[in-house]
Amino acid sequence: MKVFTVADAARAIGGQWFIDEKDMTREVRFVTSDSRQAGEGALFVAICGARVDGHDFIEGALANDASLCIGERDPKDASEMPFIKVDSSLAAVGRLAAWYRSLFDIPVVGITGSVGKTTTKEMVWSVLRQKYETHKTQKNFNNELGVPQTLLAMPEDSTAAVIEMGISDFGEMSRLTAMVKPTVAVMSIIGYSHLEFLGDREGVLRAKGEIFEGVAEDGVAVLNGDDDLLCDFMPPVRRVTYGLNEGNDYVASNVENLGQDGVACTIRWKDEEISVTIPAYGTHMVYAALAGTAVGDQLGLSAEEIRAGIEAYETVGRRAHIEKTDSLVIVDDCYNANPSSVSAAIASLDGAKGRRVCILGDMLELGTEENALHEGVGKKCADAGVELLLATGELSKYTVQGAAAMGERAKWFCDKPALIAALPDLLQKGDTVLVKASHSRKFEEITEALLKLEL
Repeated sequence: MKVFTVADAARAIGGQWFIDEKDMTREVRFVTSDSRQAGEGALFVAICGARVDGHDFIEGALANDASLCIGERDPKDASEMPFIKVDSSLAAVGRLAAWYRSLFDIPVVGITGSVGKTTTKEMVWSVLRQKYETHKTQKNFNNELGVPQTLLAMPEDSTAAVIEMGISDFGEMSRLTAMVKPTVAVMSIIGYSHLEFLGDREGVLRAKGEIFEGVAEDGVAVLNGDDDLLCDFMPPVRRVTYGLNEGNDYVASNVENLGQDGVACTIRWKDEEISVTIPAYGTHMVYAALAGTAVGDQLGLSAEEIRAGIEAYETVGRRAHIEKTDSLVIVDDCYNANPSSVSAAIASLDGAKGRRVCILGDMLELGTEENALHEGVGKKCADAGVELLLATGELSKYTVQGAAAMGERAKWFCDKPALIAALPDLLQKGDTVLVKASHSRKFEEITEALLKLEL
């Protein structure tokens, strides 16, 4: 990051200062909310979490020579300096991040949507790094603590950035956008996520649409034109669209699912055309490649640079990660789940070898329609010709009900241990197995059992 001083931070943050004049020139070299990292050169942000209160570690951070601490309580004693008391630690680090972002006159791409944010972020980054020194969001740092930490970690030599922006309620995107100030805003899909707070898909669009409050007047919106809400959505900035349907500005055709070997397609825009093989599982990856193409083109990359970036893409975490054993092909997609992402994952099994097996769990935060939405996923399995559906979780009873047309090939289990115990009798050598549920359901335990299974 660009090194700045305690005085710079204090002016950006405001609040009540407990700082000696001699400390104003101390350098801040990184920002963290993890007290274990709060050593020399650190700006430590004390966050009151559900299980740990960061204020309990302020004294230790200062003893480890942290340059500055931020918190919401008065210091215990006069020795707790340098320290800034604020009404909200989250808001304070957001103000600091907004100031730090203003030091960079570079293209910044904000990525949002209900499905595929991280995949799209990684694809856009893979494309842009063919031309730019591109900073990106790490891990799942996409919320009101993660986004400022991402911005504040931006290296001094960055010439572009790709920032993932995730929300669950109204107003959050406005606050994130005030920090990120994107020059390009990408929306993937408006799906059935966080309905407990946002009500319906129209509410999801309104909440995520707050991103355009901070996009520069000469900025651009990059929208999935195949989405039934986004295709007619008119943001207050210039827009371009991508999708499989003709009429989009960036169009993919000749899509070929290569199974474990990825997806091939042709991408066309303006007078350009490239043939690419995306080295990742699932036909939904075509949309990420299209978003990468659109952003790359808007930011001046050549067709060859865009193609190279798409083909250099690498999957991250437990997002459609392929694991192969002597018996099975496992599609480990345990990171998260909502009806849109699960439906896309089921559709991507179409090119799989052997029987197609879905092991599905509960999808959370779906509001009053949660039962019907789980039933819809089950019906999707039946309609797609999935040979075997295994499910566990209270809501997943409705998934099995929705798959009634599958008969005995759709089975519900009372818990994960019961499902795991049944796997040797239900699976066959050569099966392709999709494992997907909301992250808190910890379906990676099922993936680990599959990896050890011998058939």
